[in-house]
Amino acid sequence: MSTLSDRPNTALVVIDVQNGVVSEAHERDQVVSNISTLVGKARAGGVPVVWVQHSSEHLVKGSDEWQLVPELKRDESEPLVHKTFADSFEDTDLEDVLATAGIGRLFVSGAQTDECIRSTIHGAMVRGYDVTLVGDAHTTEDLSEYGAPTPDKVIAHTNLYWENHQAPGRTAAVQPTAEVTFTD
Repeated sequence: MSTLSDRPNTALVVIDVQNGVVSEAHERDQVVSNISTLVGKARAGGVPVVWVQHSSEHLVKGSDEWQLVPELKRDESEPLVHKTFADSFEDTDLEDVLATAGIGRLFVSGAQTDECIRSTIHGAMVRGYDVTLVGDAHTTEDLSEYGAPTPDKVIAHTNLYWENHQAPGRTAAVQPTAEVTFTD
């Protein structure tokens, strides 16, 4: 139901599951395992997997912290989008990658919930995509000492508001990993 014409395909987007991003993340191992399951399901179903990798002055390109976690293996044929802003679309080639593959529907996973995940799901919706957030396949670190809610509450709140999000001609949804089939 995306507002993007002639883009009937679906993709899994894996955002910033990098050593330095998820090292202290809430339920890190379970979330990484869920993402691994999603990647396997996508590949088995012929659904493209698009990897997003962040870099900044604190996450230096090429450093060990910048690398994708060792549990997740990107296939060389799968697109890798490099970003420097929270929204994975901002100043990247993500839109071109998705347009070339005829993708109008995204399943989103990764880190961090309260920054890059939120920015990207909103950025995708604004650009016309249908967006399903995989509710048990995104995480964040504990920033409560800075006034943020605890990570479990950040994740729960993001899932709550995204499953109730609406926009004309687009759909927002939340599904657990076990229910994701990448079909309508």
